[in-house]
Amino acid sequence: MWTGGSTGRRPRGLRIWVLRLVGNRPRNGAEIIQDMEAMTHGWWRPSPGSIYPLLEQLTEEGVLQRRPDGRYELSREARAQQQGWNWGGLPFPKRPEEVVREIDGYVRYLEDLRTSDQAAVKDQSATLRRIAERLRELGN
Repeated sequence: MWTGGSTGRRPRGLRIWVLRLVGNRPRNGAEIIQDMEAMTHGWWRPSPGSIYPLLEQLTEEGVLQRRPDGRYELSREARAQQQGWNWGGLPFPKRPEEVVREIDGYVRYLEDLRTSDQAAVKDQSATLRRIAERLRELGN
């Protein structure tokens, strides 16, 4: 219900990203913009002209509430429904078993890449060793 269709004024994807970010912890508009830029590794920085009207709309719909410190948080009703929301595979924090499965996929990718472009993997060997050591420590 809360993540449902767009009103036609802005893409549904932005709505979902904002809800997910605010659902993790309260944020103000500037923090949302910065976090989205960081999550996309600088590839995309939403404009204030997109974020602030959306925050206002979500507040009017009763999905968000604005705290006295200016940060937005999910309303009580939205928080109760949050568990059933479909985030569409957005890159947000996952359960440990999902992260491990993803790491396994990346390792398989690097193994395959080594057969077709050995130099690309070899160039990363020092970093891979450091990561492997950190993973070993986690496993202990």
